[in-house]
Amino acid sequence: MAQLANELGTEKISKLLIRQAVPATIGILVMSLNMIVDTIFVGQWIGVLAIAAITVVLPIAFLISSIGMGIGIGGSSIISRALGADRSEKAFLTFGNQISLTLILAIIFVTLGNIFSVPILNLFGAKGTILPIASEYFGVIIYGVPFLAFAMMGNPVIRAEGKPKFAMYAMMIPAVLNVLLDILFIKIFNWGMWGAGLATSLSYASCGIYILSFFLSSKSELQIIPKNFKLNLNIVKEIFALGGVSIVRQGAISVLMIVLNYSLFTYGGEISIAVFGIINRVMMFSLSPVLGVSQGFLPVAGFNIGAEKNDRVKETIKTSIYFGSILGTIIFIGILLFKEQIIWIFTNDATLLQETPNAMLIVFLVTPVVTMQLIGSAYFQAAGKALPALILTLLKQGIFLIPLAYILPMYFGVLGVWWSFPIADILSTIITVFVLKREVDKNLK
Repeated sequence: MAQLANELGTEKISKLLIRQAVPATIGILVMSLNMIVDTIFVGQWIGVLAIAAITVVLPIAFLISSIGMGIGIGGSSIISRALGADRSEKAFLTFGNQISLTLILAIIFVTLGNIFSVPILNLFGAKGTILPIASEYFGVIIYGVPFLAFAMMGNPVIRAEGKPKFAMYAMMIPAVLNVLLDILFIKIFNWGMWGAGLATSLSYASCGIYILSFFLSSKSELQIIPKNFKLNLNIVKEIFALGGVSIVRQGAISVLMIVLNYSLFTYGGEISIAVFGIINRVMMFSLSPVLGVSQGFLPVAGFNIGAEKNDRVKETIKTSIYFGSILGTIIFIGILLFKEQIIWIFTNDATLLQETPNAMLIVFLVTPVVTMQLIGSAYFQAAGKALPALILTLLKQGIFLIPLAYILPMYFGVLGVWWSFPIADILSTIITVFVLKREVDKNLK
């Protein structure tokens, strides 16, 4: 604990952010690669409808597993501040409660997902010829979701301990395994979408098992102690007050996917859902460095907020936005120059090759400033201020993008779906900058 305090409380902020953000970025990149590989392999070896099926199914799996993510982020905020304030007992109790909550809720939601699989798939856009292939895929990966939920809970906790490399390894293992199993199950065994689902499910399990082994080892400062599994009402409330931000955000993303898939299917059919499937995978992969900066920001800011070192907190905010904006600009330039070549990686379908590049460029237009949104909401999470964190988190996906993605296509067709992304980015960035600046001026003098 003393070593952690020395690092997060005294070392140069830029050095700390790089140390935290680089492993987080690599981990997110590799995990994104996990999803990209599925899309590439099913697109090349199964067909266009398989891309559409994955586009429909994965948001459902991540909605369920986001329970673990929310519990992990909410709990890690408590743990970071507790460690910064030298309250290790609260950190240990929080960790035990996180484990209990994740396992209980993941099992409940997976059971419901199995019982109501067809209505859920229909709701998320599995219409027409997409439904049978989506059902086959969903029926397999649902059993890997509890492992994914546990992994998504444990990953931010590992970072809160100041062990970003282990968090990175936890995300790399399933990606590498998924590539190998996809080749084996889809290409060699010819198991189709069932094989793709089995590969993904087993990769989720490997991630969860690795994180469990870390917490059982001497490398973890937050050991698994059975007496801490008993739920503490105050801890549970604090976890969900902060982690609920991430859960609600994923819920908003899931509602967004319902609206997007509805608009895309209504105005462009199955092919437009496949177009978005490719764009979404590219977005997840390419934005990994920016997301890595926001993930690296959380433990550094949280610790220094707990230690009441306001100058270091302000420096962390400014440095994170600076790094993230540079990375966002580089990403946009890359998309601008190589959009056609990127699409060729996923498919050789003529229609997809024609429709996807320009749509992708529109979606990425405001990438250089997205870091401001991420750091703004992340600051309030790190500070334990749930309501502003929730509002800022919901700005893009919930408050702006959902209505825009529903209304604009009524007037502009599928093109309206693509333009809803940069418009939502601009509006949410303006509000986030205003709220964050007012908070810094008021409370970080």
